[in-house]
Amino acid sequence: MSTTSAPVRRATPGRSRRNWRETRAAYAFIGLWIVGSLVFTLGPMIASLVLSFTDYDAIAEPRNVGFDNYREMIADPKVAKALGNTLVYAVLYVPTAMVVALALALLLNRLGRGSGFFRTVFYLPVMTPTVAVGALFLLLLNGNQGLLNRTLGLVGITGPNWTTDTDWVKPGLAVTMLWGVGGMVVIYLAALRQVPKDLYEAADLDGAGAWTKFRRVTIPMISGSLFFTLIVQTIAALQMFDQAYTMFFGAQENSTYSNEAALFYVIYLFQQAFQFLHMGYASALAWLLFLIIIVITAVQVRVSRRFVYYEGERG
Repeated sequence: MSTTSAPVRRATPGRSRRNWRETRAAYAFIGLWIVGSLVFTLGPMIASLVLSFTDYDAIAEPRNVGFDNYREMIADPKVAKALGNTLVYAVLYVPTAMVVALALALLLNRLGRGSGFFRTVFYLPVMTPTVAVGALFLLLLNGNQGLLNRTLGLVGITGPNWTTDTDWVKPGLAVTMLWGVGGMVVIYLAALRQVPKDLYEAADLDGAGAWTKFRRVTIPMISGSLFFTLIVQTIAALQMFDQAYTMFFGAQENSTYSNEAALFYVIYLFQQAFQFLHMGYASALAWLLFLIIIVITAVQVRVSRRFVYYEGERG
């Protein structure tokens, strides 16, 4: 019984030169990105790691203090306070934003061709400067004269003091950040457009209702997009800064109590670095946040393996 071996394809000089030119072109295109990442991302990260073991005020030379900054973080009550505020806000905002964005995307998906205009309208707030949004919602959420409480008053509901009541500061900020869910709406809408129509037709033949089709067909088929936005929005929520700083640390009328309720982790890091010039301590705070984000993201990735459906995984 004879066997025949597959012919061996040998690289010709012309093909090798062409491959080399393509490789050089690829490196030329990504070269600036690599340099930028090394200079503006990896470099500062390494520098902050080194500074986290020093006492540095941006004026005198850094003085090595070992793990003193990390020990100080454990004993600093404001670190726990800021971290708690940040985690509570993330738990309030991320699921709410995802639900609102998905509801809007479902409405746009039903419009068909007419969704283009509304898609643009929903996305435009994303382009609004965050400081301007913070100043705007500081007026809208005013407990006495704010538009939101006035609207609630029309239906007999007495609105809370969103910006001064410590129990409502973080929910108020979560409401404020819903202004920018347009990016998620666009992502979800694109995912909904990719769901095969024959799956819905098969569900109709089986007598499935609207809720069953949504739960058994829509959610699994767009679970990849849901997981992506969960990761991105969680990281963004843990780095909350602009709106909270504008609303509660740049306005004189807010009380110290509401400021404490809005003391998010990155705001405290900012204060240590640029208000008190504790650059070494701020660097240690930054690395703690980096590790927290890595752990939370790793847990989310681990859990997602049971719920996220990828079409390529099944034959």
